Amino acid sequence: MDTLIELDQSIFLYLNNLGSTRFDTLWLIITNKWASIPLYLLLIYLLFKNFGVKQTVITLLVVALMITLTDQLSYAVKHSVMRLRPCGEPRLEGLGRFVAECGSYGYFSGHATSSFALAIFLGLIFKNHYKYSFTALIIWALLVSYSRIYVGVHYPGDVLTGMLVGTTIGTGCYYLNKFAQKKYKSLKTDSLSQN
Repeated sequence: MDTLIELDQSIFLYLNNLGSTRFDTLWLIITNKWASIPLYLLLIYLLFKNFGVKQTVITLLVVALMITLTDQLSYAVKHSVMRLRPCGEPRLEGLGRFVAECGSYGYFSGHATSSFALAIFLGLIFKNHYKYSFTALIIWALLVSYSRIYVGVHYPGDVLTGMLVGTTIGTGCYYLNKFAQKKYKSLKTDSLSQN
């Protein structure tokens, strides 16, 4: 276990020190959750455009459940494992570039979890409608995930775990959404046939 922790710290220091003050502002914007609001608005618009109001409402309810799940799960694990973030690790003081507010515990990354969950979920929904949507969403999630290492608040292990958990939750929620949409359509058909 100690070897894995040391490896994680070494990879963190290598990746984190690739940064430069010239790019700090860019990565601070990428890592800021509010910076993705224009993307979210675009995605909601595309949902409405392709699926209509009722199906979009069902999808957004599943998204709300998914984001709640990713946030609560990463919060619960962070406060169970209690692994210090790189920026709070005394042994790394003076060795890394810490350019964001630190926070307490870091395992595993909530940003990586929620961004990958959303990218996988919406990527699967849009893949037959927009050719490069899946790839574009994965690139966005990778940038958000890497930004956590760049600003010094997560180790690569935190980010990789978040990516895996997010991918799993996003895939599960995609199938939950498919089930909910099918159920809604069958209820709608039943009510029409009764009239």
